[in-house]
Amino acid sequence: MNAPLTTVIPVPAPVLLPIEGEASLFPVRRVYCVGRNYADHAIEMGHDPSREPPFFFQKNPDNLDTSGDFPYPSLSSDVHHEVELVVALRSGGADIPVEQALDCVYGYGVGIDFTRRDLQGEAKKLGRPWEIGKAFEHSAPVSALVPATRVGHPDKGGIWLMRNGEAAQRGDLSQMIWKVPEIIAELSKLFTLAPGDIIMTGTPAGVGPVARGDKISCAVDGVATLVLNVV
Repeated sequence: MNAPLTTVIPVPAPVLLPIEGEASLFPVRRVYCVGRNYADHAIEMGHDPSREPPFFFQKNPDNLDTSGDFPYPSLSSDVHHEVELVVALRSGGADIPVEQALDCVYGYGVGIDFTRRDLQGEAKKLGRPWEIGKAFEHSAPVSALVPATRVGHPDKGGIWLMRNGEAAQRGDLSQMIWKVPEIIAELSKLFTLAPGDIIMTGTPAGVGPVARGDKISCAVDGVATLVLNVV
């Protein structure tokens, strides 16, 4: 009989996201992010919005946060909000054909890719990776997920963010340069995707700074809403 496995330190707690209206939870494996995927945002960040190959980076699974609070991070004085459609995968693979990509999707939500813009800018100037600006604690607040069996596969509809009751970001999913099936197909050329993977699909124009005391609300219309406080 095999002895039970032991570990030299406690096993980290799994990252589990709620599912709207259900007791079951969604276990997270990895978090992929797509950069510069709305033309207006690419322009406001000083880039050419032409259809270049999609740009990917990662956050850590435990950066996802459903607490309703965003603790303002250390070592930064310029933290920006970026509202995004969130895609959760139920299956994966490598070199997934674009016409089969939506079969991999479990459901959708809305999230914010908070960015320490000052630290990201310094890294860009030095030609270094962006992790210090992107993959920090609590940097990815997300809503509960909604299964695709309920909301379908949205390819148009409003995506927006309000700060203290005033409109900051507003766009439409139809403005994405790379659509969800294409994102999945392109990402699967670079990584082997798997159940539990989360994809944050890019942000429309209007990104801007937040401060302690701000109240943020955002949504993908017809999919999910997220409300949080900057503390």
